[in-house]
Amino acid sequence: MITDPQGTLLALFLAFCRIGGCFMLMPGFSSARLPMQVRLFLSLALSMAILPMIWDTIYPKTTADPATFGMMIASETVVGAVFGLIARLYTVGLQFAGTAIATAISFNGPPGSDIMEDSSENQLTGMLSLAGLLVLLMLNFHHIVIKSLLDSYTTIPLAQGMEPRRILITLTDTLSATFMIVLRLMSPFLLYSIMFNLAVGFINKMAPQIPVYFISTPYALMGGIFLFYLGIAAIIQEFVKGFATVFTGL
Repeated sequence: MITDPQGTLLALFLAFCRIGGCFMLMPGFSSARLPMQVRLFLSLALSMAILPMIWDTIYPKTTADPATFGMMIASETVVGAVFGLIARLYTVGLQFAGTAIATAISFNGPPGSDIMEDSSENQLTGMLSLAGLLVLLMLNFHHIVIKSLLDSYTTIPLAQGMEPRRILITLTDTLSATFMIVLRLMSPFLLYSIMFNLAVGFINKMAPQIPVYFISTPYALMGGIFLFYLGIAAIIQEFVKGFATVFTGL
């Protein structure tokens, strides 16, 4: 039996602020294709599920005055949003890699609708980013995020919030680690582009009367797609392996 309904609701709302802030930006769960009601009830259900685990941490804070409670609501939302943004920046890195790969292999077709978001992007980029996100979901990457949120109540106490300097350092480290992983994923295609264009330049010097640019584009695309076919499994594997390292290592 609930002896303090008001305190229980306030504690649930504080838990919902951190969980909801994370799910607001977490890839997959924050997709524009997912109805807002589904995202709301999913965050609420998860908040109710983890509330008993953090009850002793949250419930004593519900007796604070309204001004302090309002500050805790804001800080909890920011903390959750930072966790969601870390995961989102990592998945955006795969989209960046897809765009760089498409440019390197001369895949410059008209952009199409993104499957996950209300935006337009290259078909190769959309396929690569969707494949990476689906594999992350299949391997339960959200379990890592939820576990980190639970552990954050120890490292980031409820009333403390997150310092702006700590937020900037965390996001900077995330971008740095993501860029190094993404650079490793797209490096074969960058080398392929350099070598192919260098060879085309030599051919153009030897036979300047031939329109090399128009002739070379189909061959560059054919070789790039074949290279992408051979390496997409390794790209997705390395991308998935790096998620836990980036997310838990910050």
